[in-house]
Amino acid sequence: MRTMISTGVFLCLFLAALPPLPLSDAAEKSSQKHVVIVGGNSAYPPYEFVDKDGKPAGFAVELTRAIAEVMDFEVRIKLGSSWNDMRKALDREEIDILQGISYSEERERTLSFAAPHSFVSHSIFARKGAKVVHSLDELRGKEVILLGRGIMHDLFEQAGLPLHPVPAPTVADALRMLASGKHDYAVLATLPGLFLMRELDIQGVELAARGIDTKKYGYAVRKGNEAILEQFNHGMSILKHTGRYKELQDKWLAEAEVEVAPTPWLYRHRFIVVAVLFLGLSASVVWSASLKRQVEIRTAALEHEVEERKRAAEALKQHQQQLVQADKMAALGVLVSGMAHEINNPNGLILLNLPTVAEAVKDIEPVLERHYHEHGDFKMGGLPYSQMRTEIPHLLNEMQDAARHIRHIVDDLRQFSRRTDARHDELVDVNEVVRTSMRLVDNALRKATTRYTVHYMGNLPKVRGNFQRLEQVVVNLILNACQALPDTGKGIFVSTHYRHDSRSVIIQVEDEGVGIPPEHLSRLTDPFFTTKRESGGTGLGLSISDGIISEHGGIMEFESVPGRGTTVIITLPAAVGEMKA
Repeated sequence: MRTMISTGVFLCLFLAALPPLPLSDAAEKSSQKHVVIVGGNSAYPPYEFVDKDGKPAGFAVELTRAIAEVMDFEVRIKLGSSWNDMRKALDREEIDILQGISYSEERERTLSFAAPHSFVSHSIFARKGAKVVHSLDELRGKEVILLGRGIMHDLFEQAGLPLHPVPAPTVADALRMLASGKHDYAVLATLPGLFLMRELDIQGVELAARGIDTKKYGYAVRKGNEAILEQFNHGMSILKHTGRYKELQDKWLAEAEVEVAPTPWLYRHRFIVVAVLFLGLSASVVWSASLKRQVEIRTAALEHEVEERKRAAEALKQHQQQLVQADKMAALGVLVSGMAHEINNPNGLILLNLPTVAEAVKDIEPVLERHYHEHGDFKMGGLPYSQMRTEIPHLLNEMQDAARHIRHIVDDLRQFSRRTDARHDELVDVNEVVRTSMRLVDNALRKATTRYTVHYMGNLPKVRGNFQRLEQVVVNLILNACQALPDTGKGIFVSTHYRHDSRSVIIQVEDEGVGIPPEHLSRLTDPFFTTKRESGGTGLGLSISDGIISEHGGIMEFESVPGRGTTVIITLPAAVGEMKA
């Protein structure tokens, strides 16, 4: 096996040391980024246009570049001087995708659209002094300038409105045509129209009716090129989550609308508009205050209900855990009772027979020794007698110690299974329990530490229970403390107290030992859980002690800091009539 592993390691190192193979032409070509040709309008600000340096600029242009950056592909932006030409370029597959086109069901028959990156509003533009219009219906019979193959052009053709559409190659051309006195009105995208009126200083044109129609505006490809579209959709989603999309919106669209002088209609109806707005605002304030109060009341009620549900759920969880633990302990009690009986019988036989075997070995020893001296060394149990003559006594002693250890474990198991047998109706002096326990473990204490103290609180109320069972608990805790000390310089401190608020008698055992890891604290009283398995620990001592304290109506708590020591606190209810005022 080691030879195989060594060979594998050598082969891996040999391959790693080889120089990298040159890429083939095909691999080199595939490693290059794919270039996507993106088409757009050179005169559709603030979405897309050619700036003073002759470079593509605008919201859609920067959005396209940001998407290409996060999706790791290259783009070449191509802005045409005529929107009609760019639509034809897409149809002829001269460009891969349009970065700005309004959505319609008619267009969706031949194009696939991404999620919109903008919503473009369209308005009616008129020469100053022209008849005021408020809707498309009022343009019947008029010569209306539209962007050639734009969404409004498509809309009017499909609707069959009785008007005379006049296509213009760009929005700027449409505004110039209108300002020069040609034709009657223009229906154009609001922001591009207002932007160009300001930038080109077009005089004699005003906004007649704002927001007569709004369309979704975004990326589109020919049917069959949805893979490219998916990249743009994914990239735009990433930009929205990172905040880059919002930054571009604030840069290009937040302040794009210019101030427009109020139309005569607005002058005439300004008072009515202000009055309606004021009444609506007043009503909304009153309604909001009432709603806020109702929300506060309901929120408080819901918070109280949620808190009650949490408490009920926690209590239910605790009860379920207690039931599961009680069922487990009951089953375990039956199991260990049977195990103790089955183990004790053969172990008792071993303990009974071992002294007899030892005596037999002692009696036959002179015969073996005489044979050894007369005839030399010989085999005994597969080993030379010269070795076995000294090993046999040790083997017998080890077997006897092991059998006694088994009996000790069996006694613990019996005690565990008979947890509720003893009577608990006598009045017990806790101070006396501790004094007796200290006498029993005095030898172990002196060997473990040179620093131990005991403090007895005077006039301590008695508790109702069983003296011997409580004594068993205290002895077990002190012996555990002795085993936890790393050297004799560390101390053990035992004390008794009375807690007036809960009318409880306290026994506290504190040591300066190695401490207990936090992850083990909750399992200390679990049956058979021990960190001292190598030194003979069975994991039953604390479990039995915890059961005894529970039978007395008390609790046993543990506090520990690894490396600094452990404190065990036993809390027992004072007997009725014995409680201190």
